[in-house]
Amino acid sequence: QVQLVESGGGLVQAGGSLRLSCAASGRTFTIIHMDWYRQAPGKEREFVARFSWSDSTSYYADSVKGRIIISRDNAKNTVYLQMNSLKPEDTGIYYCSAGYQTATGPRVEWGQGTQVTVSS
Repeated sequence: QVQLVESGGGLVQAGGSLRLSCAASGRTFTIIHMDWYRQAPGKEREFVARFSWSDSTSYYADSVKGRIIISRDNAKNTVYLQMNSLKPEDTGIYYCSAGYQTATGPRVEWGQGTQVTVSS
C-alpha cells in the first residue's frame, strides 16, 4: 500500500504562485507514477500533470503547460506542483494520486485533496 498526504493549498490572487506538495509513504518503491488532478466546482475531475517514477519524465495538460511544473524530491518521496501565473480558472480542489504495482496488478491511491482558490 501507498499513502499520500497533500499540503500547500490556499488563497492567492490572479498572477500569483503556489506550491503544492504530496508526500508518499508505505511501499514507495512500487510507485510507477504520481499525478495531480483538480476538480473545479460543478465540474469533473481533470488531469493536470504526471511525473513518471522510472525515467523522471513529466507530462502536462495543455491548459497548464508553461505555467505549472511537477517535480520530485527522491529522498523525501515527495512530488511538488509549482503553479505560477495562476488564473481564476485554476481554482479547485487539487488531488494527488499514485499509480503503484501490487502482486495483483496496478492500483491507484488518492490523497485527500487540497483547496486552491485564485481570486481575480
